[in-house]
Amino acid sequence: MIQACTKADIDILKDLSIQTFDETFRSQNKPENIDQYLANAFTTAKLLSEIEHPHSYFYVIYYHQQLAGYLKVNILDAQTEQYPGNNLEIERIYIAKDYQKFGLGKQLFEHALTVATENNCNRIWLGVWEKNDNAIQFYKRLGFTKIDEHAFLHGGMKDKLIILYLVL
Repeated sequence: MIQACTKADIDILKDLSIQTFDETFRSQNKPENIDQYLANAFTTAKLLSEIEHPHSYFYVIYYHQQLAGYLKVNILDAQTEQYPGNNLEIERIYIAKDYQKFGLGKQLFEHALTVATENNCNRIWLGVWEKNDNAIQFYKRLGFTKIDEHAFLHGGMKDKLIILYLVL
């Protein structure tokens, strides 16, 4: 089941954001860099400002009534980069480690497609860490292609994000 998040969900969204980012990236980064990033990126105040933005949308997904992951999409001025056309950005799509390989990421992606259609978007784009091979392969299977890349600064580290694009 996929549900839209509201301000009332901020605590579960914060906990899930920290958990899933940590599970995804800690093993391939210095712990102190991950700790620094988590301390700044997922504060209650920061998440509240994101959830209150009129062009950002958060959704959580449940698997057998257990919170399993979340999706954040942006349109218009909420996008972190501007590309030509009427686009939807998938800024975050994370599934907790215990719930991966059950098709939940694909369900969240399909929900993002619905949001794109409802907002008359004709393209979807996202950034993915160059070393996140599972995510890159997932998006390529969905039809995304690479259009750009840029630096991602976190906790004193500089990594590369690959920008992937899908024409709807």
